[in-house]
Amino acid sequence: MSPPITKGYLNMELLRFTTAGSVDDGKSTLIGRLLYDSKTLFEDQIETVEKVSKSRGEDLNLALLMDGLKAEREQGITIDVAYRYFATPLRKFIIADTPGHVQYTRNMVTGASTANLALILVDARNGVVEQTHRHLFISSLLKIPHFVVCVNKMDLVDWDEDTFYKIKEEIDDFISKLDIQDIHYIPISALLGDNVVDESENMTWYEGPTLKYLLDTIHIGSDENLIDCRFPVQYVVRPRDDKYHDYRGYAGKIESGIFKPGDSVKVLPSGFSTKIIKIEGSPGELEEAFPPMSVVMHLEDDLDLSRGDMIVREGNIPHVKQDLDLMVCWMNQKQLKEGEKYIVRHTTQETKCIVKEIQYKLNISTLHRIEDAESLDLNDIGRIHIRTATPLFFDSYRKNRATGSLILIDPNTNETVAAGMIRDISA
Repeated sequence: MSPPITKGYLNMELLRFTTAGSVDDGKSTLIGRLLYDSKTLFEDQIETVEKVSKSRGEDLNLALLMDGLKAEREQGITIDVAYRYFATPLRKFIIADTPGHVQYTRNMVTGASTANLALILVDARNGVVEQTHRHLFISSLLKIPHFVVCVNKMDLVDWDEDTFYKIKEEIDDFISKLDIQDIHYIPISALLGDNVVDESENMTWYEGPTLKYLLDTIHIGSDENLIDCRFPVQYVVRPRDDKYHDYRGYAGKIESGIFKPGDSVKVLPSGFSTKIIKIEGSPGELEEAFPPMSVVMHLEDDLDLSRGDMIVREGNIPHVKQDLDLMVCWMNQKQLKEGEKYIVRHTTQETKCIVKEIQYKLNISTLHRIEDAESLDLNDIGRIHIRTATPLFFDSYRKNRATGSLILIDPNTNETVAAGMIRDISA
């Protein structure tokens, strides 16, 4: 049975990680093994998995722990992003288990968009395949700070050291073209548990950490942008009760930076300057606020702010522009073409835009640019130029994942059709 939630649990550091790999690489089995061997499951969860496994004539199938939908369990595959929450004595975790199928690359983008760490599986028998390149590239594009490559099914290659290091060398060669700063490699057997929670007795040649130890100890304190103060206004709090007629607060989530009462700030788009007089959060007034806290700010002056406006520090202003260069992952069956119009959602702001130019799309396997692309198809990744109806307040995605990302929405169907990362102004 899982340990009870304590007061200390609420203050524990949270690590979000996404899993990715090709079909049948063992992602769900790995997460099931991690949960099972970490003793973070409830007894009824274990009983359910044992019962379903027995009804199928299988041994304990830990992959069932990640198959959150009935349809998934019946088909034996993962077809959507499945989330799981667990905790160890050192940390809390949110896992996004994403499908391995090529046609579900968009789900991988969804699961990875807020992750601290990408856990990428490679089948030791098959080695590095196109999906490995795709997942590494997308995770790099999304600026995930930490990578762990688990070479799985080592038991099926007789725990061979050369197989592991050949895969490591091939990935190292590929990522030399990418912006990946922190990457770790672990040889594992998710089915048998080797190097997942407990050290492997079959691979004594491996001297690195187990997966659980790495997840527990990897440093994520520097992952948040604590320099550029960005507070998009989500809602203006104005109680109608006469008792609180002087109350006016601005609610939202701190996307980056650290705000304190007394700070001089500027409000966009008006450009007016004022000071923060109070910040409210849970459980009361705060001496400082930082990401990802949701708070209510009170300002010294009675300014006309509304949803979509942004509070920033004076002397550190984001870009305010209508013309943007984006790297996008296209998520829709209908092609993206020049001249098409979409709705842009960026932080708490929403506006219209038009696609002015498709500059190129990428061959994921070679990272070569296809310069004469006339459209983007489902799961394509490319660089486009858009113009918005009203200015956005943004930073480059490289500098700030929160204010450098946006989504495009089809105005006719209300479907999300693309995830976009804003490029550096000078790039």
